[in-house]
Amino acid sequence: MKDIVLYCKSYRRDFLRLKRLLESINQFNQDQISFYISTPEDQYQDLLSVLGDKYYYWISDESIVSSNPVVPKNIEKTRSGGLSQQAIKSEFWRLGISDNYVCLDSDCVFIKPFFRSDFLAPDGNPYTVIYQNKEFFQLATNRNHSKIVRNLEAEGSAVKTLFGRSGPNYYCPCPPFIWSGKVWKSLDEQFLKPRGINFWDISTESHPETLLYLEALLNYQAIPLHPIEQLFRIYYYDWQFFLLRRLGETPKKLASNYLGLIYQSNWESGMDYGIPNKPFLSRLNKRAKSFLRYLQSYI
Repeated sequence: MKDIVLYCKSYRRDFLRLKRLLESINQFNQDQISFYISTPEDQYQDLLSVLGDKYYYWISDESIVSSNPVVPKNIEKTRSGGLSQQAIKSEFWRLGISDNYVCLDSDCVFIKPFFRSDFLAPDGNPYTVIYQNKEFFQLATNRNHSKIVRNLEAEGSAVKTLFGRSGPNYYCPCPPFIWSGKVWKSLDEQFLKPRGINFWDISTESHPETLLYLEALLNYQAIPLHPIEQLFRIYYYDWQFFLLRRLGETPKKLASNYLGLIYQSNWESGMDYGIPNKPFLSRLNKRAKSFLRYLQSYI
C-alpha cells in the first residue's frame, strides 16, 4: 500500500478541466506521486479521447461504491450528481490503494512544484487543512454577500451538532483535501456502524463530506492533528475572482503562498466538455450577470 496518492473523481462535463489538471501535475509533481482518476464506467471512452491513457490510473466509480458491502448496488444513480460525487470521493479509501490521499477536483490547477512533504508531516501522518474561514467570511460580508456566510455557518453548526461537539466551527471547503483512511475508518466503525447506517445516509447537502471528515478527526483522533492552512487559492464566486484580480492578484504572485488555484466550474462554463446542457438564452443570461458582477467589483 502506498503512503499517499493523488485522486480526482470526475465526470464527462469536466474532462477539459481534468486535462488541464493532469498537465499541471505532470509539470510539477516532483516526487512522482501516483495520480488516480475515477469516472462512471460508461464515460471511460470519452475520458480516453480527451486525456489519452498515460500518466494516470483509472478506476470506475462503480468499483468504489461496491467496495462498501452494506451500500445498495447503484445507489449513486439515486442521488444528485453533487451528493454522489462527495460520497464516492469519501469512500475511495476502501480500495486499499493508499493510506492517505490528496483529493482534488477537476477544476484544480497546480502552479508550482510540489512534494510528498507538502501533504505528509515528518511522522508520516497527513497534514489537515483546518481553519475558521474568517478571511472569506469577512470578504463576503464586505461585498454584501451575507447569505453565503449564513449558509456556511449553518453547515458547520449542523455537522458539529451531529457529533455533539461544542466550540468553534472549523472548515476545509477548498480542495485539495488531504484525507487519511484511518480517519474515514474511525467514522465508519465508531459512528456509522453503531447506528446501523452508512456514509451515504449522512452525506447530505447540510452535512458535506469535508466537515464530516474534520469532525471525525476531532472526535475520534485516529491520527495526530497537524494543522495547516489551505493549499490552493479558490475563487468561490466570479465576483471574488474579479475583485482579487483587480487588486493585483495573479498566479505568479499566488505561488509564494499556494501550491495551486481553483476556478469554480459553475462559472467557468467555457471549459465544459460536450454539448451545453443549458439553452442559449440561459447561458447568455448567466454571462450578463457575471459581467454585472465584474462591474460591481469596482464599487
